[in-house]
Amino acid sequence: MAIPDFQSLMRPLLEEVADGVERPIAEVRAGLAERFALSQEELAQRLPSGLAKTFDNRVGWAATYLYRVGLLERPRRSVYVLTDRGRDVLARYPERVDLSVLAQFPEFTAFRKASGRGRGGDQPGVVDEAATPEERMESAFDELREALVSEVLERVHAMPPAAFEDLVLDVLQAMGYGDDTEGARERTGAPGDAGIDGVIRQDRLGLEGIYVQAKRWEGTVGRPVVQAFVGALQGARASRGVIVSASSFSQDAQQYATSVSPRVVLIDGARLAELMIDLNVGVSVRETYQVKRVDSDYFGDEA
Repeated sequence: MAIPDFQSLMRPLLEEVADGVERPIAEVRAGLAERFALSQEELAQRLPSGLAKTFDNRVGWAATYLYRVGLLERPRRSVYVLTDRGRDVLARYPERVDLSVLAQFPEFTAFRKASGRGRGGDQPGVVDEAATPEERMESAFDELREALVSEVLERVHAMPPAAFEDLVLDVLQAMGYGDDTEGARERTGAPGDAGIDGVIRQDRLGLEGIYVQAKRWEGTVGRPVVQAFVGALQGARASRGVIVSASSFSQDAQQYATSVSPRVVLIDGARLAELMIDLNVGVSVRETYQVKRVDSDYFGDEA
């Protein structure tokens, strides 16, 4: 039989983890392949780019959507388990689970809105016939990027604190801060560091520096943290600093940061993930598509 589309894989995927046992995605894929009696040739079939197997890609996207709306949990990377909401959906929809079912959950709306999918019309999973091919490509790109942002954040939250501090310094250097010498950066995070986890030196004499605090927290970072960091900057006679959080900042913290001296810039988890993607820190280019058009100059078209 033909390889099922990713929506047709959603309910079978939920059934594969219906016993409540944590299962690696590879084990789930094997169960689905057996369920649909897919041949070795079908399992080996690849996307047009040739870089990913079609079946693996579709299972991955089915799992991503089910996870984003809370039907699955991901206790560890590439491991899934059914949630109470997932169990409820299995009971309520015995025939099929697809995007129209997932659309009832607020997490789905937020995910689609954040990824720019809302441009494609109100019906989830339906191609907007009024959209140009370029617009549909852009929408698909946005969806891929939003999924990557979420995956990057999951990896960041799982990092040890010291590794997170190094990551923050990597991102700042990739942004162009530092003088490119071996001693341009220093991770200082340790007990008694007065809230300063690292320094990026802007010149070889160390006359200018950016002081960094890295907070790999799950919860919101509040104003007291920013206030303490400002005190640490004043103690170091620093003129500017950056606080990077793997989560978010309270509104009070953001307002305070805009009104104090030394100057403090706040970078939350979503912004950090975006910067990592833009700067290729912790990510790499997997596929490149070139969109070409007719060269009017070559054919002598009038302006």
